[in-house]
Amino acid sequence: MTRLFNEPSAFADEMIDGFVASHGRWVRRVSGGVARSTRSTPDTVALVIGGGSGHYPAFAGLVGQGLAHGAAMGNLFASPSAQQVYNVAKASDNGAGVLLGYGNYAGDVLHFTQAQDRLRAEGIDCRSIAVTDDISSAPVAEKHKRRGIAGDLTVFKVAAAAAEAGHSMDSVVEIAERANDRTRSFGVAFTGCTLPGAPEPLFSVPEGRMAVGMGIHGEPGIGETDIPTADELAELLVKDLLAEVPDGVTVEGARVVPLLNGLGSVKYEELFVVYRRVAQLLADAGVVAVDPQVGELVTSFDMAGTSLTLFWLDDQLEELWLAPADAPAFRRGAVTAQALDAEELAFDAEQLAVIPDATEESRQAAPAILAALDAAKAVIDANVAELGRIDAIAGDGDHGIGMERGIHAAAAAAADAVVRGAGAGTVLNLAADAWADKAGGTSGALWGMALRAVGAAVGDTEAPNAAAVAAGVAEAKRSIMDFGKAKVGDKTLVDVLSPFSDALTAAVNDGGSLRDAWGTAATVAEQSAEATANLLPLMGRARPHAEKSLGTPDAGAISMALIVRAIHNTLIGETAAKNTVKENA
Repeated sequence: MTRLFNEPSAFADEMIDGFVASHGRWVRRVSGGVARSTRSTPDTVALVIGGGSGHYPAFAGLVGQGLAHGAAMGNLFASPSAQQVYNVAKASDNGAGVLLGYGNYAGDVLHFTQAQDRLRAEGIDCRSIAVTDDISSAPVAEKHKRRGIAGDLTVFKVAAAAAEAGHSMDSVVEIAERANDRTRSFGVAFTGCTLPGAPEPLFSVPEGRMAVGMGIHGEPGIGETDIPTADELAELLVKDLLAEVPDGVTVEGARVVPLLNGLGSVKYEELFVVYRRVAQLLADAGVVAVDPQVGELVTSFDMAGTSLTLFWLDDQLEELWLAPADAPAFRRGAVTAQALDAEELAFDAEQLAVIPDATEESRQAAPAILAALDAAKAVIDANVAELGRIDAIAGDGDHGIGMERGIHAAAAAAADAVVRGAGAGTVLNLAADAWADKAGGTSGALWGMALRAVGAAVGDTEAPNAAAVAAGVAEAKRSIMDFGKAKVGDKTLVDVLSPFSDALTAAVNDGGSLRDAWGTAATVAEQSAEATANLLPLMGRARPHAEKSLGTPDAGAISMALIVRAIHNTLIGETAAKNTVKENA
């Protein structure tokens, strides 16, 4: 368990502050994460990496000369928001474009892609590499669906070395993609991990058993076996990895970088015992081990577990892997770095949002928007633990706390905007940005998109009306389904949003008031949310463990149904906090 913390909700921010205070020679604090505190070569590609906190030394520990230029750091086990990624990228840009690197998780893909689009719109050449090294998370035929674990390090290291050497953006991207294609990882866990303040682990493994194919966010393994001896574990890991060799590679005589990674609670001494047998097995197979790495490389808080990564080299990749680097958690060779001056150290891309002009009618409607968000905050607060429990059945259990962070940030931003005289549309837009920024993860991205779509439809020139709200919800449905690629039946919030939107539009078109139409649609939303219990998840982190969720509704669908009912209660003057998830959900 995590023993040392203050407020659990402040853990990630306080951790980053402490990390920067103790590693100022390498990094500086910027909005959204950290960036180099040393001078980079002008007109070279910048590598910005990132993901959720809780995986140190990933990601902040890999920022420094010869490695990443910046790291966007989300909340615990939640992807950084698009705004965070954008801010870190702006602070890290050297004038030759930015390559974004991250593990292949739905929330990271959504947020990093949004940031990439924004940077491109500003004329910055921005590309992305999603690491897909975990062989247990999808079959070979679906390698693009695999998640990124300890293989992040190999991909980031060679891409950064290429950038440092002055390669063009096209060359850096090609090298990163080649490294990703030649990296394979496989891991196991003996216990789950526990987030600060949580009463129990995100998942558990029976005493004396080992979960095979774990994920670094606490995703349950795909199989289970008795705990083996150290040698037996080494044989399992090596056997499965040698069974899937990259195309064009011959095992005999191949050169590989082996990474034996501890996930948080397995001691270095135990890892050395395991690696002793790994080295023997690789040598027996005719594989030449180059620069082995044994230790904590990508962790999962206090999870007891380990993973083995094999990075299959070619001549160029080997040269780039062995190139000098100087970061807090990864150093080799001699690197000379010049510290930034005070003005450069103070640079931050975040600015206070300007409140645009609005009509009196729109400003008068803004407090109603705030009331709706406050109602949503109350109902999420009342159900945060249960939403986490539902999510943990097949996922990582962070949905409740992610929603809590998001709605609290949205409500606070809306309250500030109302005080500053914002119209209804701007209140929703600023709430959307705050939700996405603070919640992170997939739900943060999607709720941010939803609020922004309604805000654009409502605008700042007129008081919101039923037709405008229905049009905004319809656009939210379209944009979320288009961006996230989920469809009805995939067991996501789309299974609620789509029928809710259709029912709302139909009721408004029939002449219903916003209050009555919303109430009708809210009933449809509740029914649709409960119906997700009969579905198998086809998207997101729950997909590999689909059968475990059968009989339990989707957490994202339930939270959306709770929120739309809470908003309806504000429209009819009732309290929203009385809504709770059914105990048998």
